[in-house]
Amino acid sequence: MKSKRYVIMTIALIVALGGLLMGFDASVISGVNVFVGPEFNMSDLELGWSTSCLTLSAALAMLFAGPLSDRLGRRTVLKYAAIFYAISALTSAMAPNYTFFWIARMLGGFGVGASLILAPMYIAEMAPPHLRGRLVSFNQLNIVIGLSLAFFTNYLILQMGKDNGGLARYLDLNANNWRWMLGLEAVPAVLYFMGLHFVPRSPRWLILNGELGEAKKVLIKLSSENEANKAIEEIQKSEESKNKEKKSTFKDLWNPTLKFVLIIGIAIGILQQITGINSVFFYATMIFEQAGFGTDASFVQAIFIGLINLFFTILAILVIDKLGRKPLLAFGVLGIAIFMFLLAYSFNQATYKFSDEAVAYAAAEMSDVNFQPIIDVEYPSEIEFNAALNSVLNGLQLQSHKSAIIMSSITMNTTMVLIALLGFVASFAISLGPVMWVLFSELFPNHIRGIAISFVGLVNSAVSFLVQLVFPWELGVLGSDITYLIYGLFALAGLIFIIKVVPETKGKSLEELEAQLVR
Repeated sequence: MKSKRYVIMTIALIVALGGLLMGFDASVISGVNVFVGPEFNMSDLELGWSTSCLTLSAALAMLFAGPLSDRLGRRTVLKYAAIFYAISALTSAMAPNYTFFWIARMLGGFGVGASLILAPMYIAEMAPPHLRGRLVSFNQLNIVIGLSLAFFTNYLILQMGKDNGGLARYLDLNANNWRWMLGLEAVPAVLYFMGLHFVPRSPRWLILNGELGEAKKVLIKLSSENEANKAIEEIQKSEESKNKEKKSTFKDLWNPTLKFVLIIGIAIGILQQITGINSVFFYATMIFEQAGFGTDASFVQAIFIGLINLFFTILAILVIDKLGRKPLLAFGVLGIAIFMFLLAYSFNQATYKFSDEAVAYAAAEMSDVNFQPIIDVEYPSEIEFNAALNSVLNGLQLQSHKSAIIMSSITMNTTMVLIALLGFVASFAISLGPVMWVLFSELFPNHIRGIAISFVGLVNSAVSFLVQLVFPWELGVLGSDITYLIYGLFALAGLIFIIKVVPETKGKSLEELEAQLVR
C-alpha cells in the first residue's frame, strides 16, 4: 500500500505543477514592471492593463475550462494549459512593443484559468477520500511556491545581469533582464507538459465516458482491485441518480432560499481582492521602490514577501480544521486592516527633498535637464513631489529614473513599511487566501455547488482584475497613503461582516450546513 500511496502522491505533485506555473506567471510581472514600463513608455493605466489583462483572460478561461474538460478530459486540457504557459512566456519575452506584450500576457491567462479549475478537480477525482484534502491542498501550496520562486528568479537574473562575465554578456542579461524573467517560465511549462504524459487520465472522467476498462486499470494502480470495483460502482450509481434529477442552471442561483449563502460567497470573494493582495503581489517591487528601498533592495524584499506567504499558507492548512474558518478569517482580516493603516501612516509621514545626492545623480544621468526650480525644496507629500518631477522631466525620463531619485530624496521609516507589508501578507495568507475556497466548497448545497463556486470565483477574478488595473493610477492620482487607507477601510468593513454574518462551518457535514444555511 505504501507503493500505491507513493504513486498517488507523485501523480498529484505532477498535476499540481499547474499551480506552481500559475503562481509564477502571476508574480513574475512584479519585477518586470520596473523595466517594461520605461521600455514601452507606458502610462499608469497602460501599465495596469498589461499587468491585469492576464487575470481577465484567466476569468474567461474558467468559464470554458470545465465544460471543455468534460468533453476532452482533464489531462488533455491541462496539456493545452501548459502549451499556453510556454507560448505566453516566450512571446512576452520577445515582445517588440506594448500591444504585442499585453496580448502575449493574455495568452498566459488562459493557462492560469484552466489550471486553477482543473488541477484540483483532477486531483480530487483521483485521490482516495482519506488523502483528498491533503492532496488537493498541494495545488494551493504550489501556487504560493510559484509566487516565491518568481520573486527569487527575478532577483537572481537582476544580479547576474550586473556581472560582466562571459555568460551574462552573451545572454545580454543586463539590457534584457525583464525578457529573461518572463522567458524563464517556459522551462517549467515544458516540464509540466512532459510530466502530464506520465499521469493517467482521470478515472472518474473515464467512467463517465464509458471507458470502464481503462478506468479500472487506473484505479487498480491507485488501490486494490476490490476498491477499484467498489469505486466504479459508486460513481455509476451517483451518476444515475444525478441523471434522474433536474439539472441546476445559472438561474437557480437566484432562488430566494440561496440568498443568504450567495451574499456570503459574493462578499468574501470581493473582500479577498478589494483589500489589495494582488496589488502587493503584482507590484511588490514597485511598492518598495516608492518607499525608497532602491531597485536591488526592492527585489530582495519581494523574496521575503514570497517566503512569508509560503510559511503562513502552510500554517493555515495545518490549523484550519482545528481553529475553524471564522476565527481565522476574523483574525486575518483584522491584521490586514491594521497593517494597511500602518502602511498608509508610513507613507503619509514621508517627506521628499531633492537633495545633493539626487542632484549628483541627475547631473550624471540627465545633464540636459534643469532641476534648479526643485532643488532643496521640501515636499510634504508624494503627490506634490511627483508634480514637481513632472514639471522638469518628460514621461520616459520620469519612468526610467524615478526609483533612483526617490531613493535619494525620500525620508521615511522604511522598517515600518517592511513590517507593514510582511504583516499584511501574513494576515492574508492565514485567512482570506486559503480559507475562502474552503468556505466556498462548504456553503453551497450539493445540487448547485459547481455553478455557485464558478460564479463567485468569476466575481473574485473580476474584482482582482479591476484592483490590478487601477493600482498604478491610484498611486499617481491619490498617492500611496490614500490608496492603502482605502484598502484598510475595506478590510475593516469586511471584519464587521465576518463577525456579524459569516457562520462557522467547521466539523459539520455538508448536509447539516445545507439545512442550517439554505433558508
